[in-house]
Amino acid sequence: MKDKYDVLIVGGGAGGIFAAHEFVKLDSKLSIGLIEKGKPLDKRKCPIDGDKIKSCIHCKSCSIMEGVGGAGAFSDGKYNITNNFGGDMANYVGDKKAIELMNYVDEINMSMGGEGSKRYNTVDSQIKREALQYDLHLLDAEVRHLGTDKNYVILSNIVEKIKDRIDMVTDTAVESIDQNKDGTWSVITESGTTSAKYLILATGRSGSAWTSKVCEGLGITAKNNRVDIGIRFECPAFIWDRITDQVYESKIMYRSGVTGCTCRTFCMNPKGAVVTENTNGVMTVNGHSYEDPSKHTENTNFALLVTHHFTEPFKDSNAYGEYIARLTNMLAGGVMVQRFGDLVANKRTNSKRLAESFVRPTLSAEPGNLALAIPKLTLDTIIEMIYALNKLVPGTANYDNLLYGTEVKFYNSCIDVNNEFETKYKGLYVIGDASGTTHSLSQASSEGVYVARIIAEKK
Repeated sequence: MKDKYDVLIVGGGAGGIFAAHEFVKLDSKLSIGLIEKGKPLDKRKCPIDGDKIKSCIHCKSCSIMEGVGGAGAFSDGKYNITNNFGGDMANYVGDKKAIELMNYVDEINMSMGGEGSKRYNTVDSQIKREALQYDLHLLDAEVRHLGTDKNYVILSNIVEKIKDRIDMVTDTAVESIDQNKDGTWSVITESGTTSAKYLILATGRSGSAWTSKVCEGLGITAKNNRVDIGIRFECPAFIWDRITDQVYESKIMYRSGVTGCTCRTFCMNPKGAVVTENTNGVMTVNGHSYEDPSKHTENTNFALLVTHHFTEPFKDSNAYGEYIARLTNMLAGGVMVQRFGDLVANKRTNSKRLAESFVRPTLSAEPGNLALAIPKLTLDTIIEMIYALNKLVPGTANYDNLLYGTEVKFYNSCIDVNNEFETKYKGLYVIGDASGTTHSLSQASSEGVYVARIIAEKK
C-alpha cells in the first residue's frame, strides 16, 4: 500500500465493498485503499471437510466469518428491503432514503450477476392475515433471495470491477488507528503504517469487538445492544412450502403469554442446509440455501430466536451469548441436535433415536439435550412459538423435526455517530454491523454507498 490515501476502508465485507464500489462508480478521483484481515474471496475455504477435519482448528483467520465479502459471502444471500428489521439505518437517513438506498443496492446486485433472482413481498399477503388469528405477526418486507451460489458470483464480479481502481490488501490485520495533528488518520497494521484524510471502519460482525475497543480508546460513547439466543429449526420442506413459495423469507414475531419474551423466525432457507459458524472460536449454527435446484435438499430450516437485553449490574450481552454457545460446545464438542419431541418429553436424543427419525439432518451434529445448555426461559418461549406456528403451518410441531443449537446473533454496541455515520472526530466513519446500526446485508451495503457519496461530495 501507499503511505497516504484520500480514503482508507478497514474491512472488506458488505459495507466496505459497496463503499469501494460506489467510489469507483462515481468515477471519483479520490485515492482509495481497503484493508482486509482475512483472505481474498477466491482463497476463502474452511478446512472442515467432515472427513479428515471434523471440527474447528481455529485458523488465524476464519474463512467463514472473515475475508473479502465478509461473513455474508457464504450466506444464503437474502437482501431484505425494509425498515422493519435488519437494522436502524432509517433512524439516521430517514425512512424514504433508506428504502431508496436498499433498492439501489438491489439494482447493483442484479447488474452484477443476480439477474433472474426472485423478489418476494409479504405486504398485504393472505398469510399475514391468517397468522394474526394465532397472534403471530408477519412483518412487512420485500425480499430478494440470491442464494449462496449467486451471492458469491455477485461479490466476485464486484471485486473484479474495482480491483484495478483501488488498492486492496488482504491477510492484513489493523492493530490500531491514531489521529494525526493535521486531522488525518494513521492506520497501523502488522506490516506498516498508512494514512488518509477519511477513514471508514467497516469491520463487520467479526470485527465488532475490535471496533468497540478502538472507539472506547478514543472516548467515543456506545450504547449496549442485545443478543439473540435460540435454535435452528429443520423440517421437511413440503411442510412450509405454502409459506416459502409465496413470501420466501417470513419474519414472524410471537410474544409468549407465559414468559413474556418475544421470539421470532429468522433466516429462512427453503430446501436448504444447516451449517456451522465460527464466532471467536465458538461453534454456532446457521443456515444456507441455493438458487441452483441441483443443490436443493429435502428440508427447510430457519432460526427461532429470543432477544435478551441486559441493564444492571451485567451489561455484556455478547459475552452472555458466547457463554451459552460454549456450554453447547462443551457438551457436544460443537453443534448439538435434538428432536423436538424428545425436547418436550425431557429426553436426550441419542444416535439411535436420531437414526429412527423421519427427518434426515442436513448437518452432522452431535445428538444431545439442548435443555442442559439453553436457559429454560429461552427454550420455553421457543417451544411455545413452535406450537403457535403449528396452527398456521400444521406439521411444525411434529415429533421428529430437528432443533440445532446453539444459534446466537451477536450485536455490536451502538456507536455514537451522526446522521452521516461520522463520529465526533471529523473524517472517522463507522458503518455496518460493526457500528451496531445494522445487522443485515442490505442495510450494511447501503450504509457503505451512503458514506461513499458523502465523502465524494466533500472532496
